[in-house]
Amino acid sequence: VQLQAFGGGLVQAGGSLRLSCAASGGTFSMYGMGWFRQAPGKGREFVAAISASGSNTNYADSVKGRFTISRDNAKNTVYLQMNSLKPEDTAVYYCAASPVVAISPLSYDYWGQGTQVTVSS
Repeated sequence: VQLQAFGGGLVQAGGSLRLSCAASGGTFSMYGMGWFRQAPGKGREFVAAISASGSNTNYADSVKGRFTISRDNAKNTVYLQMNSLKPEDTAVYYCAASPVVAISPLSYDYWGQGTQVTVSS
């Protein structure tokens, strides 16, 4: 499975962005999908995950109520809608595919290349 994330950019605090991750080369609807982020000098952090059907989601406490993960299996795409952005959300955001819904990056077999999100104060 090949994943390509896009939609990052520079936004002011309080603003919104929507990230997309397009999948190809596999059966997208069989995979749980996750978003992770990595800030400079820090480890990769779980952000959100969604089950293969889209019926179950999971969020990190730091983004709960502000971010929404969704997917469109007909378009082989997973989204991350990010609202009320904060400077501490600044990071490279990665999408990933897993046979299960998981919060550990070790459970994910396929990764996209990452897209930079920068939130200015």
